Amino acid sequence: MSDSVYSIGQQGQPWADNEKGLWLAKQNIKRSYQDEVLAKLELLTASFDMIQYGSLSVDESRYPLYIMQSKNWQTNNKTVLVTGGVHGYETSGVQGAIRFLETNAKDFSEQFNIIVAPCVSPWGYETINRWNNNAIDPNRSFYPNSPAQESAALMSYILELDVDIAMHIDLHETTDTDNSEFRPALSARDAIEQKSWNIPDGFYLVADSTKPEADFQRAINQAVAEVTHIAPADSDGKLIGVELEQLGVINYAARELGLCMGLTDAPYVTTTEVYPDSPLVDDENCIKAQVAAISAAIAFI
Repeated sequence: MSDSVYSIGQQGQPWADNEKGLWLAKQNIKRSYQDEVLAKLELLTASFDMIQYGSLSVDESRYPLYIMQSKNWQTNNKTVLVTGGVHGYETSGVQGAIRFLETNAKDFSEQFNIIVAPCVSPWGYETINRWNNNAIDPNRSFYPNSPAQESAALMSYILELDVDIAMHIDLHETTDTDNSEFRPALSARDAIEQKSWNIPDGFYLVADSTKPEADFQRAINQAVAEVTHIAPADSDGKLIGVELEQLGVINYAARELGLCMGLTDAPYVTTTEVYPDSPLVDDENCIKAQVAAISAAIAFI
């Protein structure tokens, strides 16, 4: 796949501010963060504290950033972190985090302190984008002095909270638009060839290669398999170009790549990947898969 196929920029030349501006001008609002996220969170404030930890400068009133946190916080309980919508276009990550709060979270509320950031990138959610409005990928921006407001705000909040996180699960999707839109855009932006990869048909996990915790990943996949299908390896024995660690699990260097799952020092971390374009699933099935993954991850620890 070459950057020449993308509509913005010139082949072999990374984007400057002009090209980023042209890209931004093409984006438009497709759904409502207020109606689909904030309104649902407001209904949960009897059980969780709804804490604003920042806002996006692109429109501070439209894009406040919220954490949902256990009301009955107990210092002796383990603390778990759930993040969704780091890539705003990955819908089931956002809605799966909210559904967990609405349903299964109560099963763990006595034993665990629960922190949920259901929509880390609300501008990306509304415009159905992987990047933020500055053409930056928040899920490659979790590092000091981050250029992505979405990443910097969440990192700052978790740092100031100053608690040990026992488990962090970050909710994502792999979609057909990864090959049709987002990887071509990346190729054009950076003037680096991005080859197409086989989109896995099914659910899989991306573990941290520095602490893979194979049994933890396996327990999550076993629970999710009761809801939806686990992605098989491709003809090369890989998923998205990476060798399998086990069925439905690959490993990435989380902190080296600036991934959200490298945000904390939690010993148990993973990133979920749902495939919403599979003919075997629908939106509800994808949401349920995310909830099953969160619940199994907490149950394991």
